[in-house]
Amino acid sequence: MPSIISRWGLHIVTLICLVYVYLIVTNRNMPDLNILVGANMQSFKIMFISIILEAFPFILIGVIISALLQTFVPERVIQRFVPRNPILGVLYACIIGIIFPICECGMIPVMRRLIRKGMPLYIAVVFIVAGPILNPIVFASTFMAFRSRPEITYSRMGLAFVCALIIGLIVYAFVRSNPLRQGQHEHAHNHEEHHHHGSKWNTVLKHSSDEFFEMGKYLVFGAFLAALVQTILSRDWLVSVGAAGELSSHFFMMAFAYIISLCSTSDAFVASSFISTFSAGSILSFLVFGPMLDFKATLMLLAIFKTRFVIILSLLILTTVLSASLILERILFL
Repeated sequence: MPSIISRWGLHIVTLICLVYVYLIVTNRNMPDLNILVGANMQSFKIMFISIILEAFPFILIGVIISALLQTFVPERVIQRFVPRNPILGVLYACIIGIIFPICECGMIPVMRRLIRKGMPLYIAVVFIVAGPILNPIVFASTFMAFRSRPEITYSRMGLAFVCALIIGLIVYAFVRSNPLRQGQHEHAHNHEEHHHHGSKWNTVLKHSSDEFFEMGKYLVFGAFLAALVQTILSRDWLVSVGAAGELSSHFFMMAFAYIISLCSTSDAFVASSFISTFSAGSILSFLVFGPMLDFKATLMLLAIFKTRFVIILSLLILTTVLSASLILERILFL
């Protein structure tokens, strides 16, 4: 019963969000909410639509790649190219991230498909957490945002690699069971593939559309809440909370990155606006933690992984990024 309630609840909220999208696009009057009036409403609309428009292209790329992998790439091909050594496996995952420069929204459906094809879980996890950062597009955008502080760009790349290495090895050492959810549509797809060998492109189209709508509803829901929080909380209050102390500034910037759910290709420009207020270490926490784990990505992870694994992975990312950024701050920026 709780699963039915949560599933239908999410569908209802998603429908409300889609109605909001329609009202915004058609410039119709919005419902009268006390917290969202006047300038606040305009700010909310801009943030909500910008998050969706920023992430949707990457989800589309991700589900298309996922469908192509499912239809045309046999399991034995994936298994043949995966290194047996865990260190080489982590390096392999980072190289894949460089080759496929897409954000976490597009990577999550791709990784589900690769795990089902035989890719080890720890390599997929490294790809999910490191891929959104360790790619040429993110490097270039970060370098442009911090032109006067190039050490932040290089530190972001190095910190992301070290954190991904630690997370991947821990998952390799301790996670033995398969954490993937078994969705009904997966069984339907497998049944279809036995009867449609001659229409593979139809299969690609069906896989893409099913995964796009599955991932898209979590994105819309996450974007709605992220924009709502940004609208309600004032920037002055956020800065006052974050400036209270060294550790609190790290926690704040990580929480801020989690809530606003920016794409990794553009988050550096937001982070650069805080460079005069927060320490370089807390800025790095924002730049590394956000692409690895934000609100919309958490919802998408919950759609494909079991809840227990998502909680464990989230805590692992949190502690690893926080510890590594505090250590790096003391070494480089003090």
